Amino acid sequence: MRPLFLLFALVLTHAAHAGGVERLKAFIAGAKTAEADFTQTVADRNNRVTQEASGKMAFARPGKFRWDYRAPYEQVIVGDGAKLWLYDADLDQVTVKPLGEVIAGTPAALLAGDDAIEKYFSLKNAGESGGLEWLEATPKSRDTSFERIRMGFKGDVLVQMELFDTFGQRTTLKLSNFARNPRIAPSRFVFTPPKGADVIGE
Repeated sequence: MRPLFLLFALVLTHAAHAGGVERLKAFIAGAKTAEADFTQTVADRNNRVTQEASGKMAFARPGKFRWDYRAPYEQVIVGDGAKLWLYDADLDQVTVKPLGEVIAGTPAALLAGDDAIEKYFSLKNAGESGGLEWLEATPKSRDTSFERIRMGFKGDVLVQMELFDTFGQRTTLKLSNFARNPRIAPSRFVFTPPKGADVIGE
């Protein structure tokens, strides 16, 4: 199975002595854009690694984001504020869906959504482990493949996320080289299907 399109990432700042929930709220209030490199690992219920991927992400709140998977397969995910575009270069295939139908209950709603995060998630501080301070977010909607999402902070920065899905898989996302509130060209969140690609859903 290819690395799946997971819509998340970035950096939290402020509130150096606050818990994870307070850090998330401070980020939502203060960060309108972000960029970061990421590595992604998926492990099955037996903790066996089944997928590895890496790339670069960016977002502009609310609702605009881009994930460029560079290895092992070239894939692009773009949320343009209205639609979600998924492009697989090897298959030369584009899938497009209304953004509102797929973002609720996902990490994208936590990080690139609007300010009403507690409308969609139950949030709680999850203590310290592995040198990180953790937040746990549980989607309130049942129409999502995620059971819970953990976010690990080192100091004032979000450096790791753990995503637990209904199939018993755990996806670990590690972030590096992040930038908070960089200027990002609006065109980066516009996706035009390559000529000749199969487009599904539109």
